[in-house]
Amino acid sequence: MSGFKEPGFADRQKAALQARQNLLNKFRAQPGADDPAVKARADERAAIAERRTKAKEAREAEKAEQKRLEEEAVAAEAARVAREKEEAAAREEALLAEQKAKRDARYAARKERGKKKR
Repeated sequence: MSGFKEPGFADRQKAALQARQNLLNKFRAQPGADDPAVKARADERAAIAERRTKAKEAREAEKAEQKRLEEEAVAAEAARVAREKEEAAAREEALLAEQKAKRDARYAARKERGKKKR
C-alpha cells in the first residue's frame, strides 16, 4: 500500500479551476427570469404576499373594532359609576333632610312641652 501523496501546487490549481467551472456551470444551468417555471413561482409568491397583506389588514381591523368595543365598555362603566355616585349623593341628601326634619320635630315637641308646664 502506498502512502498518502500530498497534492502539489498544480493539483491544487487544477482543483480550484474545476470548482470554479462547476460553479459557473451550475449558475448557467439555472432557468432565466423569463422561464415559465420561474414566472409561476414569482406569481405564487406574489399571491401569498397579497394574502398575507389582506390577512394582516383584517387582523388590524378586528383589533381596532375590539379596541373600540373595549373603549365603549369603559365609557359605559364610567357612566354607571358616575350615575351610582349621583344616586348615592341624592340618597344621602334625602337621609340628611329626613334626619333634620325629625330632629326639628323633636325640638319643637320639646319646646311645646316646656311651654305647657309653665
